[in-house]
Amino acid sequence: MNLGQWIGLIAIVLSLYILWQIREVLLLMFAAVVLATTLNRLAKRFQRSGMTRGFAVLLSVAIFFAGVVGFFWLIVPPFAQQFQELTYRVPQGFERFNNWLDALRTRIPNQLVPYIPDINSLIQQAQPIINRALGNSFAFVSGSLEVLLKVLLVLVLTGMILADPIAYRKVFIRLFPSFYRRRVEGILDKCEVSLEGWITGAFIAMSVVALMSVVGLSVLGVKAALALGILAGFLNLIPNLGPTLSVVPAMAIALLDSPWKVVAVLILYLIIQQVESNFITPIVMAHQVSLLPAVTLIAQLFFVTFFGFLGLFLALPLTVVAKIWMQEVLIKDVLDEWGNNHRKDTELVIVSESPTSDKFTKVNDPWEAESSVSDDE
Repeated sequence: MNLGQWIGLIAIVLSLYILWQIREVLLLMFAAVVLATTLNRLAKRFQRSGMTRGFAVLLSVAIFFAGVVGFFWLIVPPFAQQFQELTYRVPQGFERFNNWLDALRTRIPNQLVPYIPDINSLIQQAQPIINRALGNSFAFVSGSLEVLLKVLLVLVLTGMILADPIAYRKVFIRLFPSFYRRRVEGILDKCEVSLEGWITGAFIAMSVVALMSVVGLSVLGVKAALALGILAGFLNLIPNLGPTLSVVPAMAIALLDSPWKVVAVLILYLIIQQVESNFITPIVMAHQVSLLPAVTLIAQLFFVTFFGFLGLFLALPLTVVAKIWMQEVLIKDVLDEWGNNHRKDTELVIVSESPTSDKFTKVNDPWEAESSVSDDE
């Protein structure tokens, strides 16, 4: 390798190192791009009905913020009320359980009394864990502020991109060599279509899961069924892990009524998860985005390992975009063309005047052409 090649290699390594160090910022930028793409497609639909670009964008942003505010308005008050009641019920439950244990000690032989657990001793053993959890409350608050700042950053970036998406698209395309820019523009179009398909499919699956959860919880008589159903639908955006997270608050609120409802809620969520994973998602995503289940799971493990919870939340759109780029660039433009000399079969046509005839002779075979030329000579 000469000096120029060494400099190029060092530049590539340094670029990869810098990209790795700012990976969280790049992930936030990607989240802003996904959100801006969604709102831009919605604005384009409004523009087809005759609206101006500015009014269509404002209406799309207004719908988005209305959805966010409505989500928290439906979720937070019922959860706050139910979990406040839960904080009263849990100590009462511990007290009842302790009284039941005391009554049990009076009815069993003395040899078995030491084997019965004592609630007070268990609470004393758990006291260090509780103190540690309370001590980490400041870290939790600071982490919440950090999450809030990241959300604000994503919203600001989304607004900037949405204001003039073509300008940012041109800047990104200019990062590539001139001979490849038209190709990159086509790849970006495919990424936009794939992201729209994923968003549509995810919204349909989320709505179906939310509706099934609301109906099932209402039949079981669980409090805050609407809030729990909406939360289950929202967490369905996180494949595999989302349905597991959604069952925890539902079981906690069901515990306020009766222990059998906890088991019934668990069975209900298991049924909904099976229906969603085996019927809803395969049917919807097959028409929108073709992703293999194993690829989805591997992508989740990869992105959550290197990018944390935000990577898990954005695993599917990242996988959709990465799939398009790998198909178009790595497979079609690199691997499929590997070893090809790009030689095209051409027809060699030589027109010569025969010495014995006034007509012209057309020769297609190059070897025949050489012989004909030599004979003419």
